[in-house]
Amino acid sequence: MAQMPSIVLRGVDKEYRRDAFRIPVLVNLDLAVEDGEFLALMGPSGSGKSTLLNLIAGLDRATVGEVIVHGQNLTRLSEAALTRWRADNVGFIFQTYNLIPVLTAFENVELPLLLTKLSRRQRCRHVEAALHIVGLEDRAGHYPRQLSGGQEQRVAIARAVVTDPYLLVADEPTGDLDRTTAGEILDLLQVLHQDFEKTIIMVTHDPLAAGRASRVLHLDKGRLVDDIVSEPGLWTVS
Repeated sequence: MAQMPSIVLRGVDKEYRRDAFRIPVLVNLDLAVEDGEFLALMGPSGSGKSTLLNLIAGLDRATVGEVIVHGQNLTRLSEAALTRWRADNVGFIFQTYNLIPVLTAFENVELPLLLTKLSRRQRCRHVEAALHIVGLEDRAGHYPRQLSGGQEQRVAIARAVVTDPYLLVADEPTGDLDRTTAGEILDLLQVLHQDFEKTIIMVTHDPLAAGRASRVLHLDKGRLVDDIVSEPGLWTVS
């Protein structure tokens, strides 16, 4: 029997209400993502990319349809259960890093672990391992203001992986970075995908960033318009 894809969306609609108006964002969307896949979402502003990312990450709920991630039907969870599920299964990487200015790199990375039952010594080991993965062991005691933009994003990635989540979601992770630094961050995401077998879903406007993914989906007006498999130096419509 064929294995079910790890992420499945069936007949998903998402709309927002503004006064008496209904604003559709996603329309009858079906999607399957395999375990360990690196998926890039592209499309014009307002196409529904970030909304789709938020549904998969459990930050928002579908108006209609099912969202099943790693065997869990998110549409059936209570708010409290959904919060616990996110903490256990999802690491978040944002364009603006979202680091706490008064905390060191070590303390920023440690934050998600404070919600766990790990001891102080265990948390330290996890943080040190995460900072090692992103190459910032020597910056553990630095504050965000003492780091470059690329280093801040590496700290944010370390924070995202410190709990060893099943899924990493990245919303424009290179949007505030120069081309060279962006390339380094994308290299790191590829390492997490290939060497650590993380499932990654990334929203991006940058075709060069999307080219690092194993598959690229394009959205337009809330609908998937094509599915592109990425190969070195070549995109082919499948």
